[in-house]
Amino acid sequence: MRPEQIALTLYTLRDYCRDVTSLRSTLKKVKEIGYPAIQVSGVGVQDPKVIRELAEDEGLTICATHEPPNKILEEPIAVVERLNALGCKHTAFPHPGSYAIDSMEACLELSKRLEGSGKLLRDEGKQLSYHNHELEFVRYENQSILELILTNTDAKFLQAELDTFWVQKGGEDPVAWCRKMKGRLPLLHLKDYIVTLEREILFGEVGIGSLDWDSIIQEADAAGCEWFIVEQDSSTRDPFESIKMSFDFLMQKTKTLGV
Repeated sequence: MRPEQIALTLYTLRDYCRDVTSLRSTLKKVKEIGYPAIQVSGVGVQDPKVIRELAEDEGLTICATHEPPNKILEEPIAVVERLNALGCKHTAFPHPGSYAIDSMEACLELSKRLEGSGKLLRDEGKQLSYHNHELEFVRYENQSILELILTNTDAKFLQAELDTFWVQKGGEDPVAWCRKMKGRLPLLHLKDYIVTLEREILFGEVGIGSLDWDSIIQEADAAGCEWFIVEQDSSTRDPFESIKMSFDFLMQKTKTLGV
């Protein structure tokens, strides 16, 4: 992981990206903290040309997006056009939404549709990945939903955007999953997993929870990860303080890990 590979998904700051004025201010703060890149997700501003202009004004690269599930599956050409307008190669299927995953058959049908959209995106120079939550670790016939989807699609057309927190909450090992996704992990969502004395599970700033970040970063790097994307769905701190804590921790890791 090199410093220029660290990014922030704007979903973390979604309450501060509701209009052009707040998005401009937020991007300025993100850049001042040191992030070189952003993922567009949860932003109130819809015009991709405006988003791109604001990002370029701050010298921020748009490394990826999340697009609505129905857009990816029903209107993939519109997704390509949006990515072109943003100057961006990567997008991810953020969650199943209204598409069924309540049986093996349903998962296989979703896999088929994802592969079809992914092929179309690939033909246009774009890359589709699948973003997991914990629900993708429900098992049918001893295979998790995530395994079903990924083993029944061509890696060229559907890659992975693993989320470290949700892998852990799903009962599996983020390190092992990074290793398993070698050659198929262009994007990685980084957020820590905090367990409290009250037995609560909280989203955490990278480096303050229980995840093994040295091993996660090393395995993701070996897997060919292009973008290490900080995400924190909620925080007990000011979110700008949270993203600075995560960034500072990751910058330190770029020096100590030597990867």
